[in-house]
Amino acid sequence: MKKIVTSIVLGSLLVSNTFAIDAKTANVNKNAVIKAEKNAQNTQLVKEAIRAIQYTQEALMYLKNKKIKKAKEALKNAVGQLAIVLNTPKAPYLLPVDIQIEAYQFQGKLKDIAKMVNQAKLLVVANKLPAAREVLNALRDEIVIKTVNLPLATYPAALNLAIKYINEGKIKEAEDVLAMALSTLVEVDTIIPIPLIKAEALVSEASKIVKKDKKQALKYLEEAKYQLKLAETLGYTSKSDTTYKMLRDEISKLEKEIKRNHNTKGLFEELLKKLKEFKEKAIQHINK
Repeated sequence: MKKIVTSIVLGSLLVSNTFAIDAKTANVNKNAVIKAEKNAQNTQLVKEAIRAIQYTQEALMYLKNKKIKKAKEALKNAVGQLAIVLNTPKAPYLLPVDIQIEAYQFQGKLKDIAKMVNQAKLLVVANKLPAAREVLNALRDEIVIKTVNLPLATYPAALNLAIKYINEGKIKEAEDVLAMALSTLVEVDTIIPIPLIKAEALVSEASKIVKKDKKQALKYLEEAKYQLKLAETLGYTSKSDTTYKMLRDEISKLEKEIKRNHNTKGLFEELLKKLKEFKEKAIQHINK
């Protein structure tokens, strides 16, 4: 199993647009990412699945050392752990057993992106692929949650097959089955665009303070538009029917209503609903 690692250093999260915005707005951006990272850490790992993998590893080790009785005992324990999960209503197909969280923050400006994309293209044409990858990696602004999962549909069957082989004296076959079972753990990468996290948080904060501090609320909304433009320029897409332009237009409309001192509660609620849906449909889940 992989060691659980959280690569984000919370105190070092810098806002790429900090030089252009006030401290309060920068703080909203920073806290939004910290909150998203903490939420990712709360992914519930399935203890029974973790124990089943540990027992499987032990069984394989015992078989290699010709300790057949201990190997069978370890496998029975593994099967027992998974039986607990199988008897749970609506047991998921994939059981999370490990998680690793990484964050990549874009440090440039909007105008830098096109130049960097062209630079990467030239490097690819010149077959300087390592240098091109380095440039492209700098164009990431995302949280990546890597979850390692045990496939419940196939893993228990592999354990039972290994037990069958042991009972038949086919130790090498049992070893091969267990090695194969351990190699079938599925890694799923969940990619969350950071600019969309920030945009949603900024609009939410603006809705809370608009009656007390209209000026600051407008600053939050202006930064939200910037973050949406940043996400779009960096190539993050959404399956939502809403578009980036529609969201920015909604914010511009909201800004006008605030300046006219109109009631904006309903507009904020509708915008936040659209932002949430847009963000959730922009999150990618990639099986590896």
